[in-house]
Amino acid sequence: MNTDTEAILRDVMDRWRAGVDGHQPQRIAALFTEDSIFQGLRPYSVGRPGIAAYYDSQPPGLTAAYRVAEARALTDDLVLGYLAVDFSFTDRPTLHVWLGVLVRRTEEGWRIAHYQVSHLD
Repeated sequence: MNTDTEAILRDVMDRWRAGVDGHQPQRIAALFTEDSIFQGLRPYSVGRPGIAAYYDSQPPGLTAAYRVAEARALTDDLVLGYLAVDFSFTDRPTLHVWLGVLVRRTEEGWRIAHYQVSHLD
């Protein structure tokens, strides 16, 4: 894994995690591109409003911990990340998922252009 590529991915995902942990849906949505494709554990949405609504609906006390499994620069302006994520709740067991993201360099900085969660049993 290229350390610069992983650093780009970690910077974006650390801000995402802080937004999840702080229950800040607008802050999280701002980390995505305007036209991002978002697939959580419900039907997908396109764009920041759907992302904000998704995270706004999450229960208070939800936290996220992640580990980067893979990080690859596809181009100078596009990073692919594959992460193991544990979502912890106050009232139920931790949910382990796999998360694939494409992070793109934009005029606003690095933003998530594609986000897809897989829950593998």
